[in-house]
Amino acid sequence: PEFSVLSASPERFMTISGDRRVLVSPIKGTRRRGASEAEDTALRRELADDEKELAENLMIVDLMRNDLSRVSEIGSVRPVELFGVHAFSAVHQMVSTIESKLREEVAAVDCIRTAFPPGSMTGAPKLRSMEILAALEEEPRGVYSGVLGWVSLDGRADLSVVIRTLVVERNAATFGVGGAITLLSDPEAEYAETLVKAAAPKSAFDGLD
Repeated sequence: PEFSVLSASPERFMTISGDRRVLVSPIKGTRRRGASEAEDTALRRELADDEKELAENLMIVDLMRNDLSRVSEIGSVRPVELFGVHAFSAVHQMVSTIESKLREEVAAVDCIRTAFPPGSMTGAPKLRSMEILAALEEEPRGVYSGVLGWVSLDGRADLSVVIRTLVVERNAATFGVGGAITLLSDPEAEYAETLVKAAAPKSAFDGLD
């Protein structure tokens, strides 16, 4: 069936520039925005110091570094930023960025295929996590947690992770939200985080009957 996708994703899956430089910026770690400047600052600091969020972010950084090492020049895979806390309209997010240089014989689509699906949406180890998700989740994710963007004929690419995204089909609109589950996860806190993440796409319907 035909459908439309309206995406405001803050997460870069991958960009590939004309000089074969690759950047990936996985997001792991979320806090809501504060109602005041003081509360907002406190929530940023809380996220930056949260051991669980730091461990989750590092796990995905290591996963993405491993993916990139399979298609990149030896020694070119390195972190550009680790555990940066970035402010968006509704949330603070912990973002890390890794770069590498593609080997000459590797095409952009091969690099994308190697790193797909995004590690931030599967967890690690990736293949086993995907098997568990397939067994537990009751329906396909559709475009949610995939990637969206463009690839040019000259080998450049720019792709985002499909989060904070509406899928409109006929007279219905849906969006997916979720959170990472680890040994340190608290079920109530994880549920609260999904509500925070849902606030931005849900706001598109504010005022509608």
